Amino acid sequence: MLNRDVLVIGAGILGLSSAYHIKRTNPNLKVMLIDQFTGPAQGNTAKCAGGYRNMLTTDTNIKLSESTIKWFKELQENQKVNIGLYNTGYLYLLSEPEYQKRKESLSIMEKHGVELKYYDKEDLKIKLPDLKTEQDDEAEQMGLKSIEIGVQGINCGMVNADALAKVYERLFLGLGGEIQYNTTVNKLILKPRNELGLPGEPFVWQESEIIGADTTKGRIEATTTIVATGAWSGRLLDAIGVDSYMRPKTRMIFVFDHQNLRKLINSQGFNNQGKLPMTQLPDAKIYMKADLEEGNLWVAETSDLGRQYGLEDDPQADESVYNKNMYYGLIKYFPCFKDIRPVNMWAGQRAVNNMDQQPIVAPSPGMIYVGAATGNGILKSDALGRTVAALHNGEPEAVLFDGKRLRVRDLGIKDRNVGIERF
Repeated sequence: MLNRDVLVIGAGILGLSSAYHIKRTNPNLKVMLIDQFTGPAQGNTAKCAGGYRNMLTTDTNIKLSESTIKWFKELQENQKVNIGLYNTGYLYLLSEPEYQKRKESLSIMEKHGVELKYYDKEDLKIKLPDLKTEQDDEAEQMGLKSIEIGVQGINCGMVNADALAKVYERLFLGLGGEIQYNTTVNKLILKPRNELGLPGEPFVWQESEIIGADTTKGRIEATTTIVATGAWSGRLLDAIGVDSYMRPKTRMIFVFDHQNLRKLINSQGFNNQGKLPMTQLPDAKIYMKADLEEGNLWVAETSDLGRQYGLEDDPQADESVYNKNMYYGLIKYFPCFKDIRPVNMWAGQRAVNNMDQQPIVAPSPGMIYVGAATGNGILKSDALGRTVAALHNGEPEAVLFDGKRLRVRDLGIKDRNVGIERF
């Protein structure tokens, strides 16, 4: 049996950030991070698109994202640590109905100081010559409407999730933190605060707390256990009667590498890199990313209705989702994809919080749960790690990287006060 001050379960981006910030603010504590995989961020963090944006509408979400983005820039620009950070922007291609639906949200962003740039149809025809803005009758029957306006978030872009995870791992180990990979948690250990030594404890009338985890490498006890297991959180928390407030949902990414897509990848006028920004087509329920490091193009679907919930330990991409589904909407807007098939694909799972689309940092006796990031874990990772550390330290407010403060209990459940994310 091992005994530590803090046990962090899950070496995804939220677990790594939480472990680092707890150790940073408590250098004398014994902090151990464990994960079922062979290295850092090998679960769903490794399968994400790596986009970051501050195009959000709640004060809490904007604080979480903007402070994390500033931390990314501190690492890459000032500390000269390459995390694959590219400020390419985030572009939404909107029909008139979609623009009207999102107009209020865009106004809220601008009131919060989020920098946006607008493009009319003629601008888009110049910058995106591969984009077919006007749609025909067949497209209208499909529910696809003509593109009328583009809205770009300027302080947005992409980061290499694997490189970022390795930075957190290095920082944590450099402070004396411990990591144990290839370690699966079988269950959390529940123990009465005042043991009687009777078989069957804890009884319903006893006050109990989490004291660690039973794992495939043995029992690990800790004063505080951090559950940061993303889509797997329900498996651990359901067993002890704690609600994770999230449900896993699979997303697929398809990769394309074809000469007919070069002009699209190298779209000019949106950013200093001369590349296509992270691009959303809300009507088609599709987004695209130009991978600047590999020189290819990623395409993923964003639909919710018809996409089932359910935990998958090893989700697999299904090419028919692209060939027999996404393809028909995509080529209506970008005919350059005609007859092109993906060269690679994978699937991952989002921990979806349908309550308010915002993450949770919540205490239980002996435990802190951080999760339900709804696919936005990367873009809020540093701020959430600091919030977990503040909660662990008994501090009412988390001081974020940019100096802004966030009331810790706002991200909890009992006193939750975050509003509802509309974008």
